[in-house]
Amino acid sequence: MDTLVSAEWLKQHINDQDLVLLDCTVVTMPNADDPRGLHNVSGRPDYELGHIPNAGFADLKNELCKANGPVEFDLLSPEQFCAAMGELGVGDDSRVVLYDANYTGWAARVWWMLRWVGFDNAAILDGGLAAWTSNGNELSLEPVLRAVNTLTPKPRPEVIADHDEVAASVNDDTVILIDTLPEEFYRGEMSIYPRAGHIMGAVNIDGLSLLDNKGHLLSQDELAAMHGFDHNARIITYCGGGIVASTDAFVLTRLGYNNVAVYMASLEEWTTDPSNPMEIG
Repeated sequence: MDTLVSAEWLKQHINDQDLVLLDCTVVTMPNADDPRGLHNVSGRPDYELGHIPNAGFADLKNELCKANGPVEFDLLSPEQFCAAMGELGVGDDSRVVLYDANYTGWAARVWWMLRWVGFDNAAILDGGLAAWTSNGNELSLEPVLRAVNTLTPKPRPEVIADHDEVAASVNDDTVILIDTLPEEFYRGEMSIYPRAGHIMGAVNIDGLSLLDNKGHLLSQDELAAMHGFDHNARIITYCGGGIVASTDAFVLTRLGYNNVAVYMASLEEWTTDPSNPMEIG
């Protein structure tokens, strides 16, 4: 199984016994009481209104991340994450297909966490839920509960970057730091975090620019042209909370970059400390 599958492929394999299909949707809503002006909520209510048949629900907001961590979507331990995935039916011998209902970032975040715990037999549905419905495929209202399975953690700590590694990268020309937020955020013209701008030395590749107007990833040639880096370099992606950054990390991995990490805490952590260097423009 490729790491990116089409709706056509999924339709052919949706009843395979070893396939675990998971809806990973999180919904972002306006919220005047939040300093950012928005908040993220579980996509479970939308899942219950209609999802791809045989899809379970991977609750990134409430079950796959810490409920009260220092940043939103803070990582569980590898053991806790594997146990949570096991509750969804994911085991060592499973194949997993992930999708969401908006811009692939949520599915990519779960894909990257699976990579972090050493599980490689996972794919993202290209185009997400819209790709499924646009082909005339029906949705289901039936909840899907699978037997609990065992996913053995084999952690790869190197695919997650922490604050200290990012701080060290600021003065290290051998490390490529990629800001995946929109250009106006990168330049400091807009911000929903305590400080505007980008981490000093970072380049900008807007994560949403990786997708076409239907939400499908661009062709490999187009994506390669956007990522003209040394394939052996250490590359760290970040955004606001490690979501869109996971999409770019997924793309980089598919392009053959072999030393990629996501700064999961991203600007949500970085901007709270005035001593962390940032720049505007």
